[in-house]
Amino acid sequence: MAETKLQISRRMGVALLVIVLLVGAALAVVPNLVGRPVMAAPQRVPMYLARPEPNPPAGHDLAPTDMGFANVVKPVLPAVVNISSSKTVRTQNQFAPFMQDPFFRQFFGKGFAAPPERREEALGSGVIVSPEGYILTNNHVIDGATDIKVFLPDKREFKGRVIGRDKKTDIAIVKIDATGLPAVTLGDSSKLHIGDYVLAIGDPFGVGETVTNGIVSATGRNGLDIENYEDFIQTDAPINPGNSGGALINARGELVGINTAILSANGGGNAGVGFAIPVNLARYVMDQILKNGKVVRGWLGVSVQAVTPAMAKAFDVPKPEGALVGDVESNGPSAGSGLQRGDVIAGLNGQPVSGPNELRLKISEMAPGAIAHLKVLRNGQPQEISVKLGELPGSSKQHASSQPGSAAGPLSGVQVEPLTPQIAQQIKVPADTKGVVVDSVRSGSSADNAGLRQGDVIEQVNRKPVSSVNQFDRDVQMAGKQPVVLLVNRGGTTAFVVVGNS
Repeated sequence: MAETKLQISRRMGVALLVIVLLVGAALAVVPNLVGRPVMAAPQRVPMYLARPEPNPPAGHDLAPTDMGFANVVKPVLPAVVNISSSKTVRTQNQFAPFMQDPFFRQFFGKGFAAPPERREEALGSGVIVSPEGYILTNNHVIDGATDIKVFLPDKREFKGRVIGRDKKTDIAIVKIDATGLPAVTLGDSSKLHIGDYVLAIGDPFGVGETVTNGIVSATGRNGLDIENYEDFIQTDAPINPGNSGGALINARGELVGINTAILSANGGGNAGVGFAIPVNLARYVMDQILKNGKVVRGWLGVSVQAVTPAMAKAFDVPKPEGALVGDVESNGPSAGSGLQRGDVIAGLNGQPVSGPNELRLKISEMAPGAIAHLKVLRNGQPQEISVKLGELPGSSKQHASSQPGSAAGPLSGVQVEPLTPQIAQQIKVPADTKGVVVDSVRSGSSADNAGLRQGDVIEQVNRKPVSSVNQFDRDVQMAGKQPVVLLVNRGGTTAFVVVGNS
């Protein structure tokens, strides 16, 4: 029995020794595995945006710690710059209305008529996106500038030149003559979610960078009338004055937006509502400028408007979504496609369309000559229409304002008059336009609240063409007290207006 216990004891000792050796071997291997980041697939970017990645790659191994965001911010700070621009502006004085009068000029001379000039300085921020010196910033930071200086965080100063700019998105590209510069890693703004951590970085006053943190409050913000094409990231990360053109980064240190605007109370201060241009949109604009010298956008050739609940009911649309076609340009890409006034564009290329701003943005990002496959609701019935896009022209239409008949019911307070060739020319509508001209709209009336204005041409009442004041009065009287759907031509562009009782 004693011998058996001895054998057991020896076996246990040998087993313990083997376990110790195995544990030691494992510990020798583990340090090479622990802490190694999981590598994300490298992002494909244009050559001018590509840059040598450090080892391990920046932007892929970073995350906030219990102590804060220092390890996220540190690699990005060298790529955020201060941009100082200056331009010469002419000031207006109180004698300006008299300066062109020959009577006054004969006494005071031509010099009296010349407004004085002054130098205007502006400060903003920018983000280096290429080691070769390409910098993304806002157009309003450098707009009209005759002299641009770029200050790097390492105290170096360079003269900047504008490579291209796009007023419609407020994006500009500035180039400095330098190589081997630190550049930020570009992220994918389409992967942002409400609640994600973001940090706003800028160099607003030339005294050094500012860093603020917050979360993504919303994506796809539009209808703010800040830019022509809006797809803003909204954040509560404070965007300080002068941070325009700076970086909005995610918790991995990747650029996801270009800081652009803040919503402030009483004209100053941060109210926790900031807006940034998504980096995907900024990169698209940059690609276009470097490839074509300008931004080339697709053009559908229609004017569209939002589908309100009243519009949805009037046009037999299930939900107040999509883009209502108010006009189809006679010489535009959609002419002859079958698209009509009153159609509601509910989808584009298999994706739903929530509203007119989204449709305009998506069409603008398509190339001229591409085919736009539209899902259209006409009188509640779905149809498929394809349009070969044209190139967006640079022209814009202006509105000019202009005895009369009087309307009743929901249009009480509206007076109209015949549309003559002289009036048509004055209010800038095509000479062959048919309808009646709004002479006046009573303030606070249903029509006023619906947006009807003096100088508008009413072409249709409840989808029926109007050719005279008498016919307009009859059609309005037939509608009684029910809401009235008007097709209104304003400055050459038509749109539908629903007028109900106040």
